[in-house]
Amino acid sequence: MAGVLDGVDQRTKLAGHNRFELLLFKLNGRQRFGINVFKVQEVIQCPQLTQIPKSNSVICGVAHLRGKTIPVLDLAMSIGMPPLSRGEGSYVIVTEYNRGVQGFMVGSVDRIINIGWDAVKAPPGGAGRESYLTAVTEFENELIEVIDVEKSNEGGYRLKRAS
Repeated sequence: MAGVLDGVDQRTKLAGHNRFELLLFKLNGRQRFGINVFKVQEVIQCPQLTQIPKSNSVICGVAHLRGKTIPVLDLAMSIGMPPLSRGEGSYVIVTEYNRGVQGFMVGSVDRIINIGWDAVKAPPGGAGRESYLTAVTEFENELIEVIDVEKSNEGGYRLKRAS
């Protein structure tokens, strides 16, 4: 129990020091992307997915995790990139926001980094209002695109809460 409390304490201290954590991952290719760790429940190897007939092409299927059925979306397709190969080796980032749980399939998961808010910049002005980017930052001399998973989810598939 002490280990869990220490982890929570460490993360809450980050906010007090104007810092936050990003989970870094890749989709198709070398570009690294990030997602705010506070939206992430867990990262798992892609489980067996059940297809949903006549569903949006962004939806890879549904997975049964810990007694819940969650939709799994192809994050690359959600942001306008070519679809990921849906075979072995892909991962699912399980997220929770807006009182819903959903998974985003990604090509690979890199690591979690701790960065200061001063290193985070607004997305480029030419990206437009429909951009999936919430911010950009630099890590190891590489541009990291921070994805707004809530917005990337709106374009292809709007999650609806079951009544």
